[in-house]
Amino acid sequence: MDNQGIGQYDLSRLCKDLATEYEWAGKLNSMARQASAERAWQSIKRFYDNCKNPSVKKKGFPKFKKARSVEYKTSGYKLSEDRQSINFIDGFKAGTFRMIGAADLSYYQLGQIKRVRVVRRADGYYAQFCIQHERSEEIEPTEQVIALDVGLLHFYTDNRGNKVENPRHLRKSEKALKRLQRRVNHKVKGSNKRKKAVNKLGRKHLKVSRQRKDFAVKLARSVVKSSDLVVFEALRVRNLVKNHHLAKSISDAAWRMFFDWLEYYGQIFGKIVVPAPPQWSSQECSSCGQIVKKSLSTRTHICSCGANLCRDENAAKVLLARGLKIASTQGHWGINAQGQTNLCQLSENLVDKLTG
Repeated sequence: MDNQGIGQYDLSRLCKDLATEYEWAGKLNSMARQASAERAWQSIKRFYDNCKNPSVKKKGFPKFKKARSVEYKTSGYKLSEDRQSINFIDGFKAGTFRMIGAADLSYYQLGQIKRVRVVRRADGYYAQFCIQHERSEEIEPTEQVIALDVGLLHFYTDNRGNKVENPRHLRKSEKALKRLQRRVNHKVKGSNKRKKAVNKLGRKHLKVSRQRKDFAVKLARSVVKSSDLVVFEALRVRNLVKNHHLAKSISDAAWRMFFDWLEYYGQIFGKIVVPAPPQWSSQECSSCGQIVKKSLSTRTHICSCGANLCRDENAAKVLLARGLKIASTQGHWGINAQGQTNLCQLSENLVDKLTG
């Protein structure tokens, strides 16, 4: 706000001045200071981009947050020979720490480790390693296609009518979260008992978030492995959560996280993952294309052409038709949702089945 026109390199040069001005900044590794400046610039750049975009109403001013992590690049730390311990050698002299679950680090060369971030969670400290590695897995084509219509009653319904129940992790833990929150409110601010109560509440929230991620990752992997073409709704979840009656349930479902992992595993397994436009997918008939308007409470699609099926299954079939059209107009069956060429192609039998 006080220095308009400041760029990314100006922030990087400022790190050197901060090291001489503040003692704690001088103790920090130089590359760690640079990494902090990069993260600050990402927040500022996002704000600048939102200001230039007239469709974004809330510009999102950068916010100052508590420092709960520190990121090292190629210096400031040293791994032991067995890669099971990490020693921080910057000015803070934190010492050597034994890492739990670091057995996989022995499979990578030290040159592949580009960054190490130390993160504080409610249940302890974690070391996150950013490793440069080309990951790909080749699996046999299944000659199956699937389209997913997500919802709140069921997590998703596919074009065959199969449904996956919504786990509702937050809803199931809401009673325990409220009880822990009351304990925090009843403790005196600044007391040790309040700190312990806050830690227990944080652990419970952390468990819910991990349950949600675990469900999304495993389900996305299973869907992509079992199909050669996956079509999902290109929903703008940011706009959907503006409905205050459904915001908590939509956030608890974590559709955006599930879509991101679908695209990720699509690249890993060389499968085609296509986002399809969701507009009127629940109202359009999958048999004749006629628009049959219905409210949210109407769960059955009935059309004059004789179609009578579940509302979500009908929407999944509509999405499948749209996804096949998008995949065919791209000019190459092996191009995924992010515009990158997949490692394997659809078999000729499946292409003939889809296009014929």
